[in-house]
Amino acid sequence: MRSKARFIRPVIVAAIMAFLMTAVITFINLGLPPDFLRRWMIAYAVAWPFATGAAFIAVPIADRATRWLIGKIDSH
Repeated sequence: MRSKARFIRPVIVAAIMAFLMTAVITFINLGLPPDFLRRWMIAYAVAWPFATGAAFIAVPIADRATRWLIGKIDSH
């Protein structure tokens, strides 16, 4: 389970983050034009693969940083 989760979790996290961020950024840049949903989905389709790559890099770093911070907090 854990070894599969190591690969699946970053993809899901990236999907959620890219979905939300592309919605916000598309709205900020365009407002709500009639083709908002189409433009948003294009942005999402482009962003998700990049976000997935970034997540595979960021998740292990975030895990190590979290363990380090918890160690610092617990040692005080």
